Amino acid sequence: MTTSEDETATWSAQRLYTEAKEAIDESDYARAVKYFEKLEARYPFGRYAQQAQLEIAYAYYREGDPASAVAACDRFIKLHPNHQNVDYAYYLKGVVNFYEDQSLLSQFADQDATERDPRSARDSFAAFKDLATRFPDSKYTPDAMARMNFLVNALASHEVHVARYYMRRGAYVAATNRAQFAVKTYPEAPAVEEALYIMAQAYAQMGMKDLSADAERVLVKNFPKSPWLSGTHVRTTKAWWQIWK
Repeated sequence: MTTSEDETATWSAQRLYTEAKEAIDESDYARAVKYFEKLEARYPFGRYAQQAQLEIAYAYYREGDPASAVAACDRFIKLHPNHQNVDYAYYLKGVVNFYEDQSLLSQFADQDATERDPRSARDSFAAFKDLATRFPDSKYTPDAMARMNFLVNALASHEVHVARYYMRRGAYVAATNRAQFAVKTYPEAPAVEEALYIMAQAYAQMGMKDLSADAERVLVKNFPKSPWLSGTHVRTTKAWWQIWK
């Protein structure tokens, strides 16, 4: 046999699948991907093809190729919406995006908040939400729900972090927009408390007294013991600058 020959040329679909699974067990994900791809190409309509389409998503993920892993999950969901394991495809898609966005979820590091794109975190949340909505009894749903709670807090904190950034620079319209987005999109997140305070201060700085008072009323109603309430409507520019500096 020459080096140009393919040793798998005569392999059956079952053997390709078995060899790919063994490669995964041995953490040889590149080899697993190669065998799954050959299986799909040669036996696209066989009974192993559907499972290979799902298994390859996991292999891509473990190999460190999140884009291909998500694409494989999406493809499986589109082609096999009623498959008995489609819930796993939603879950895996959420997990891949969850770990893809560790830069956001790790306390913001030293990077400028406005330069950070939380798209992966949002995509992760959407995938977990689809799983929980479509398959509430799935064995993967409890973990997905826990991750969703974490993502909500992280995403809301990100928006407030950016709003803070704009407040320090006197960009009150931008600060209001980001804080308002956090309040409307993640109403249950702890970060909403500060978002409301930012809204009250930003509106006040723009001379929009009624809107500032409205934001303060919501803050008082939902967070009556909030430390942000100490003289909210009379804080000077210097006062809140010192808080966020």
